[in-house]
Amino acid sequence: MFRRKNNSHNNHENDSLPSESKINELKVALGPLSERSLKYCDDACLRRYLEARNWNTEKAKKMLEESLKWRTDYKPEEIRWAEVAAEGETGKVYRAKFHDRNGRSVLILRPAMQNTESLENNIRHLVYLIENAILNLPEGQEQMSWLIDFTGWSLNTRVPVKSAKDTINILQNHYPERLAMAFLYNPPRIFEAFWKMVKYFLDTKTFQKVKFVYPKNKDSVELMRSFFDQDNLPTEFGGKANLKYDHDEFSKQMALDDLKSLSLWGIEQKAEKITQHVTKHPGAEVAPEPMAPPAS
Repeated sequence: MFRRKNNSHNNHENDSLPSESKINELKVALGPLSERSLKYCDDACLRRYLEARNWNTEKAKKMLEESLKWRTDYKPEEIRWAEVAAEGETGKVYRAKFHDRNGRSVLILRPAMQNTESLENNIRHLVYLIENAILNLPEGQEQMSWLIDFTGWSLNTRVPVKSAKDTINILQNHYPERLAMAFLYNPPRIFEAFWKMVKYFLDTKTFQKVKFVYPKNKDSVELMRSFFDQDNLPTEFGGKANLKYDHDEFSKQMALDDLKSLSLWGIEQKAEKITQHVTKHPGAEVAPEPMAPPAS
């Protein structure tokens, strides 16, 4: 009996050896990195890229190098809420105050609340919130969940195919293994035509993470209950919580998170602009919160 237990323990250790070996192999393949890239490329990050490329070191290296180039050019960690706040006035995308049952950050997307026409600014706003969701992950959790509310959605308010394609490209190629699940809640029948065009941009792994949820479907209801506490889940997603997006309140929180991000990345930048949204609210604390893992 004891021998079997010891063998099981040894087998568990041996199973972890290939992944550690692959991570070290990828480190060597990448070579020297800049300080910020080195912060991004921790072991958890390397593991995600390896998983995304089925543990093929060469393919993971290529994917990661492309992400590092994108991050160098796009600088997602330097985007500040003040730059994208106008995009968020209607609450078309925001980070929920609650987590799912596994402690994941939750992004709520409401495509019918689209309020601007700039594809570039829309993408920049979403990237900021992806980085923010990662910034607010609890220790030991690496993924986020998306809740997409189709209330009021029509062909007139739909996201352009190019914007959807760009969003998918960024999520799949530069945030691999960050999405746990995306719940498309009660999409109208007319959405099917749009989905037929968009789904071809999804790789197999991402496609399997997209779940259509309908309030009158028993399996859909059970799926939502398995991922979310009903007391936290907003009523528009079949839950019991009456939540309303408050742009001023959310802006205050994002300003605090920007300070946390500055501290995390060691970015030298004056805090005056960042704290503008906070100082409107008496008693708001602007001290940086405890550091979180890098947004990798």
